Amino acid sequence: MGLIVRSSAIHAAGCYTTTPIAKGTRVVEYTGPVIDKEEADRRYEDKPITYLFGIGDGSKVIDGHGIAMFINHSCDANCETEEIDGRVWIMAIRDIAAGEELCYDYCLYDGGDEDAPCNCGAKKCRGSMYSAEELRRRKQLALRRAKEQAAVKKKKVKLAANKKKRVQSGSSSRNAAQPAKTSGRKPSKEKTSQSSQRRKPAGTGKTAKKARRK
Repeated sequence: MGLIVRSSAIHAAGCYTTTPIAKGTRVVEYTGPVIDKEEADRRYEDKPITYLFGIGDGSKVIDGHGIAMFINHSCDANCETEEIDGRVWIMAIRDIAAGEELCYDYCLYDGGDEDAPCNCGAKKCRGSMYSAEELRRRKQLALRRAKEQAAVKKKKVKLAANKKKRVQSGSSSRNAAQPAKTSGRKPSKEKTSQSSQRRKPAGTGKTAKKARRK
């Protein structure tokens, strides 16, 4: 079958078929050197674009160097990948007309904190090239991190409030312990009252008796 690479509305260049492809057909093999994941990380540490395809348990990857590396991602794909005896094939999951762009769902699962936005334009586009499972995992992780950050913030606020309360309490205690300043003498008003009471003339009734006893 005829496959060509030309510009794509999904992403830069894409792979197109020039002939009809029947459902279930092995369209093309994803080829390239097989390297371990650590070597792939070293090779592409500072490169924004890679054509790596994980195989087996994910410890090995194919470093794409064939026409299949130009097949773009779509959430409404016409192909899928199938690993057979360590080789990866692009399979047609429906009849594909001549002139159509080939695409499959990348279902990314290992991208660190990097975003992988999808531009396929499908009606049910999930907005990312990450798999639905990976997106759920990332959402749960984000919620857990948000809760942890909120808990740390709440703890800091509580500690600050307790510290402020202790400072205020200590200040009040010091103020309460300070004795009131006095002159050591009775107020003049009290002296005047006692003096008047002594000069009060004896009279009748209870007041007179109280005055005589003094």
